[in-house]
Amino acid sequence: MNEQPVEEDVVDIMSENSVELPEKGTAVSDQDFETVVRGALDAVGGTLLFKVRVDHAEEPHHAAAAFVGEGENRQFLVMILPIVGGHLRVETTAKSKSPIAGIAAAYVGLAEAFGHAA
Repeated sequence: MNEQPVEEDVVDIMSENSVELPEKGTAVSDQDFETVVRGALDAVGGTLLFKVRVDHAEEPHHAAAAFVGEGENRQFLVMILPIVGGHLRVETTAKSKSPIAGIAAAYVGLAEAFGHAA
């Protein structure tokens, strides 16, 4: 079993699969962010839950909630990229201080409840 944290796996796999990040100082559009996030998640078999642009913050950024794994092995992730480009930060929701972290698990629960009701 791999003891390396999931967020490090995602970053490592992104590097191995040449997921291109916009250079720092280059404005990152919503579409660019989604492309980066989907590329990273595809590389680890993850699922994008939702993404938002956070303009009312010390550093405006794009953020996404996602998960990898299934059942008891499911881990929720928060992925953050500054709007001015730079480093994609990937954190498990357990370690993240982002308000999005608390929303991720609730979002999945809601989506699953709607799925069962349909």
